[in-house]
Amino acid sequence: MFDLAGTRISDGEREFLRHPAAGGLILFSRNYESPDQLMTLVSEVRGLRPDILIAVDHEGGRVQRFRAGFTRLPPASAYLEADGEAGLAAAGTAGWLMAAELRAVGVDFSFAPVLDVDTGISAIIGDRAFARTPDEVTAAARAFAAGMHRAGMAAVGKHFPGHGGVAGDSHLTVPEDRRELEDLLARDLLPFSALIREDLEGIMPAHVLYSRIDAQTPCFSHFWLQTILRERMNFDGAIFSDDLSMAGAAPAGGYANRALAALEAGCDMLVVCNTPEATAAILQALEHRTASAGSARRLAAMRGRFPIDRGELLASAEWRDAVSRIQSLTGPAP
Repeated sequence: MFDLAGTRISDGEREFLRHPAAGGLILFSRNYESPDQLMTLVSEVRGLRPDILIAVDHEGGRVQRFRAGFTRLPPASAYLEADGEAGLAAAGTAGWLMAAELRAVGVDFSFAPVLDVDTGISAIIGDRAFARTPDEVTAAARAFAAGMHRAGMAAVGKHFPGHGGVAGDSHLTVPEDRRELEDLLARDLLPFSALIREDLEGIMPAHVLYSRIDAQTPCFSHFWLQTILRERMNFDGAIFSDDLSMAGAAPAGGYANRALAALEAGCDMLVVCNTPEATAAILQALEHRTASAGSARRLAAMRGRFPIDRGELLASAEWRDAVSRIQSLTGPAP
């Protein structure tokens, strides 16, 4: 899964999209001008590769790639600032609204919800987390994912096994978490376990080194992805690597080595962003590899489940009511 440089597909990107190892496209703000432009871009992509998965990071708050023409969503922490059931209801509404608006322009899924438990340590997570206790994170994330499902969108929990306990930004460095496995099992892993029991479709591991548990970060770790996630936690969904061009992935070597190590550890799809040379190197390294039947099945479950007509969505009372509820948390769009 890789990205594009702008709002149209370049000749080189067309070659990337035609490559047999191309399985997904991740969109960013630079790829967006308007809903109509985005729908045209998605249509062109699918004209080249009808089978490709199209994704975006669209959590709300600081991480929302499309703004004008989309409802402005609050950060995850805003929902439980409301009282009790009202906050959970708002999280469910936001999950549906986010997913419905994205599905209406042809995007398959957003990398959401964030399942990290905030500790007050991580600025890169911070208000992207729903709460500071595992039970509250679980309840809000469950509601948000249920809203996504209602709009026909699969959910991806991140950042396994929990990014909330480190201060470093894995875009820039390799953060080290020195907690023991028992500490993570008793806190950070609880939201993942709960949503896995409810058939969570996807998970994205963190580029964090849990140095007292394993010598590899989770994307490259058989222990984390197989022993813990697949075997102990019985996860049968798709595993997406975090961005392999990030500094947090550098200890695994060059781009091709990172890709092969992530596949061997158990990732179903490799994500690489903002680095065309990394995309080229990884596609070349994977040219003669084919996805296993298990990976193909798991990734197929990430496709949008039914189409949504954007005009009908924007004319619906459900959409208007959802926008009104979410604007009560964020204020009107600037």
